[in-house]
Amino acid sequence: MPQAPGEQTPGAESGILHSRPQSIEPPKGGPSGLQDLGLGRGRDGKVLVRSAADRTRPAPLILALHGAGGVAAQVIDLFAKHAEAHGIIVLAPESRTSSWDVIRGGYGPDVEFIDRALQMVFQQHAVDPERLAVAGFSDGASYALSLGLTNGTLFSDILAFSPGFMAPTQQDDAPRIFISHGEQDEVLPIGACSRRIVPLLQRAGYDVDYREFGGGHVVPDEMVGHAVTRFLG
Repeated sequence: MPQAPGEQTPGAESGILHSRPQSIEPPKGGPSGLQDLGLGRGRDGKVLVRSAADRTRPAPLILALHGAGGVAAQVIDLFAKHAEAHGIIVLAPESRTSSWDVIRGGYGPDVEFIDRALQMVFQQHAVDPERLAVAGFSDGASYALSLGLTNGTLFSDILAFSPGFMAPTQQDDAPRIFISHGEQDEVLPIGACSRRIVPLLQRAGYDVDYREFGGGHVVPDEMVGHAVTRFLG
């Protein structure tokens, strides 16, 4: 059962997620389209579910994380076209405060909230456990890298658009990693961020697809397309 609001899932302070797709009697499919999560007051989140007729077949899922001060709609918009084209469920929870917990001092409330959101989606929809990605932009990309590396047995892929850092509490399994970054990024400069992060990941043995583009602190649709294609492939 979902945890009560404010109650931390055991292990949340370590960044560990416990929810997993159901393997026995998978759900027949909850409502389609764009829905509010209904799990939080004020800051909540959204889930976008494919509108294809047969939604009993397990779908790929992207856990999408907004940037600092952002909201769910912003990352839903990044993936909406690709989600509809490929039948991907996009889950976009919102951070409990203006940005993600580890960026503000340590794992805890956001991990617990994400776990509840994942559990709810897994209970309502058939999700492919082999195609489950965590993605994000800016602070959300840093958090996606951090959560994805910590929870590698859950996530097959990490899609990080303009990350600033990574802070995993463990390195679990070997998810594939996509990273893109603008060469003229003045918010999270590429030299201090992705050009530092990527070699560390490569030396650790991760399969990294790294792409730089001419631009600033943005997510070009071309980069989203490359990331989604790799994830589905």
